[in-house]
Amino acid sequence: MTGFDRSDAVDRLAEIVDTVANERMPVPVREVWAVGDVALGLDPVERLDVYVAKDVLLRDDSEPTAASADGDESDERDPNARFRESHGIEGVGKSVRADWAAEFPDSLRANANGHAAPERCLAAHLLADDEPVHLEVCNSSFEDNVTQRLRGAQLREDYTQLLDPRGVCLWAEGTRSDEAFRKLRAGDLALPTLSAALEMLGLDDDEAETAARELHAWRDRQDGVTVRGDVV
Repeated sequence: MTGFDRSDAVDRLAEIVDTVANERMPVPVREVWAVGDVALGLDPVERLDVYVAKDVLLRDDSEPTAASADGDESDERDPNARFRESHGIEGVGKSVRADWAAEFPDSLRANANGHAAPERCLAAHLLADDEPVHLEVCNSSFEDNVTQRLRGAQLREDYTQLLDPRGVCLWAEGTRSDEAFRKLRAGDLALPTLSAALEMLGLDDDEAETAARELHAWRDRQDGVTVRGDVV
């Protein structure tokens, strides 16, 4: 896919929110935001940017799984061992919910170290591989993470790590914003250019222009589904 018609992009966001609201997720999700082009009223939307705020899984709240048909109860006792054997992935029941992995085993994904990666699991559950969608996943709320990522990008002088501050909250703590969807469909959100938004956050003119240019260039190089997760 090369992009979305505007109406299709908003429909796709609605599908993502419905999935988060109605299906078991690998970790608890608190917020879903639409970010960047789709929030600006552009048509078509070349890439759809979505932000998900989730909880770190400190204690798995999964329901116990049933014992296997041959009476072996090891699956119930140790989901980590079961998925290590079946998928070669560590951390089920620790970094992602065990009952989610049992229900959606095809969406289980690991990081480079072989541990279940919540952001990759969320991307696999919510998105198709060929969609032009970028998913940002963090334990922090969108508004807090915008400033955190800005400070980090300045320190590292790597503006590709910025989070575009122009976002609209679609779903939070179980409540869907019908007004946000209405404004997205109508293109009624009055948002500044990326450089102007970054100036509002404290960057000077030249740095804001440089940061916006580098972030746009990074974004233009992406293809298909991309996902980035961080913990702050």
